[in-house]
Amino acid sequence: MKKQFETTLTGPDSPIDGIADQMNDDGSAWEFKSIDGSLHLVIAKDADGDWQRIEGTEPFLSSWIDELAEKIGG
Repeated sequence: MKKQFETTLTGPDSPIDGIADQMNDDGSAWEFKSIDGSLHLVIAKDADGDWQRIEGTEPFLSSWIDELAEKIGG
């Protein structure tokens, strides 16, 4: 079953509120969309189990990958 939850990422000027959606059944890919439309981020685990940015808006902060992964629980 896919999961979805509200969360906040740390923005450069202010917090960014949005929704994180599990994109597949095993939870190895997630998408974050900000409520205001300013940020879109897709992350997935690579072959080594590390989270990587797959796509999203530019510019982005690399810290968002780790922050979202921590909120996902992996």
